[in-house]
Amino acid sequence: MNIKVACIGAGYFSQFHYGSWERMEGVTPVGSCNRDIAKAQATGWDAYDDLAKMLSEQKPDLLDVILPPVAHAETIRVALAQGVKWMICQKPFCNDLEEARAIVAEADAAGATIIVHENFRFQPWYRAIKSALNVGLVGTLQQVTFRLRPGDGQGPEAYLDRQPYFQQMGRFLVHETAVHWVDTFRYLLGNPTAIYADLRKMNPVIAGEDSGYILFDHADGVRALFDGNRHLDHAADNHRRTMGEALFEGTEGTISLYGDGRVGLRKFGEIDEVALLAPDTWDGFGGDCVHALQSHAVSGFLGKVPLENVARDYLKVIEIEEAIYRSAETGQKIALEAN
Repeated sequence: MNIKVACIGAGYFSQFHYGSWERMEGVTPVGSCNRDIAKAQATGWDAYDDLAKMLSEQKPDLLDVILPPVAHAETIRVALAQGVKWMICQKPFCNDLEEARAIVAEADAAGATIIVHENFRFQPWYRAIKSALNVGLVGTLQQVTFRLRPGDGQGPEAYLDRQPYFQQMGRFLVHETAVHWVDTFRYLLGNPTAIYADLRKMNPVIAGEDSGYILFDHADGVRALFDGNRHLDHAADNHRRTMGEALFEGTEGTISLYGDGRVGLRKFGEIDEVALLAPDTWDGFGGDCVHALQSHAVSGFLGKVPLENVARDYLKVIEIEEAIYRSAETGQKIALEAN
């Protein structure tokens, strides 16, 4: 089956979406929509500044929503009214949990499926780490740490050259960035049972928080720590490849993720590491995780694989995010429902 794909949104990050669709077999790009039609035209696809018109004329099988959260609900409702049954929507999904739940219910009622574009779990290093944990290479896992260190948050010009709206987000580090690891930790460890967060703002020109610690309690005594500071960097030629470094520590060994995408295993009591994954050589974003996610979504829509990050399941990520902010505001650990 040849799948017709249309996209709405042509901002900075959309380049990775368009580039992926253009090299995917069995996919035909049919339209790009953006309120600034010049940006849609720059993609080389048939350009529109009216979503309903594009959907009516092109009748895509799949709509890729590459917009900020404020535009998600209206865009999805227009697509549902036009009969679109398959959608991928960028994260953060919708403005808040209430709106996300409403959109999920409306999509379910229309028989449509929405995948949230949460691509970090599709990065090759996390797939390799998941496989290693599944076969017990570290023994009994006890502790996970991720240190976010992109080094892009200093000074009055922070983010203006790439995603300037970052400066205006009232909720920033968690809502825009740490949510990636909320989802990735769920992928690797299952749902957390409790959350504790200590968040702060380092850069005065940023509306929201840009640094903090989040502690996740998981089943069987496993704890995961997200240690995020967008001011600081890590050892990498491209700080946006992994965004930081990680440790997965168990009774029989430790798995390390480095800034070049390399994954190594050091057995307990030893010094040397064994390579589990070679350094990443992809020039684009995050080990080509956008292409991995979009390829997975197409296979899932066609019934070839079980879909990951269906919007209804992704509501759990938003619930966890809300608990993180509640913990930071109250200074208390927040217990989470087990589902």
